[in-house]
Amino acid sequence: MLAKRIIACLDIKDGRTVKGINFLNIKDAGDAVEMARRYSELGIDELVFLDISATNEKRKTLCTLVSQIAEHINIPFTVGGGISSLSDAALLIKSGADKISINTAAVNNPDLITSIASNFGSQAVVVAIDVKKNEAMPSGYEVCINGGKTPAGIDALVWAKDAEKRGAGEILLTSMDRDGTKNGFDVDLNRIISSNIYIPLIASGGAGKMEDFLTVFTSGKADAALAASVFHYHEIDIRQLKLYLSSNGVSVRS
Repeated sequence: MLAKRIIACLDIKDGRTVKGINFLNIKDAGDAVEMARRYSELGIDELVFLDISATNEKRKTLCTLVSQIAEHINIPFTVGGGISSLSDAALLIKSGADKISINTAAVNNPDLITSIASNFGSQAVVVAIDVKKNEAMPSGYEVCINGGKTPAGIDALVWAKDAEKRGAGEILLTSMDRDGTKNGFDVDLNRIISSNIYIPLIASGGAGKMEDFLTVFTSGKADAALAASVFHYHEIDIRQLKLYLSSNGVSVRS
């Protein structure tokens, strides 16, 4: 069994790390480069940097920031936000990003997934899917785009399987209903998607305590779990979390 990964997400706005609840009420949480360096020292497995304003404000993720981050950490990191072309992805990878996360652009232009995967390998392509509960959808969940503001009218499971077929190496699945609430991951959502795809699934949205990670890894069948505020504000110690998971039979990276 592959070891489960613990991932910290740093939402970026104007070069600063921010955090909100249900994608709203954004507050400053610290300097991105300093937080990346600290996380690397604390034993996090990977980092995800999402420029939450890039898509809506038509700005590109700052390559300078990516270069600075790459200089200070030695763990894999993913960058997303405002990436709408192969050239955007190439610039960020050249700046030091290990993986590229695409969300709205992938829905609007699914061929972008294949294009990036063909040029840099599937392992470099993370398709981020933001979803909300919608009983009208076959899976019970609907894809949302534009920073979660726009329902896309697409079933979450249908889109995850399509993204995989087009070359995605991972799915970053965020429950908007749970985002920032600390009420636990949406286990049903993660189990539905992970049970029907073959690529790794990163669970996101709702982490509040160590038990939440255990549940999403076991019942939710996630391959990795991502959190933000519980790590940013030292509510969960990363090394203690790994010890807890290990003691409960979950294989984690040392």
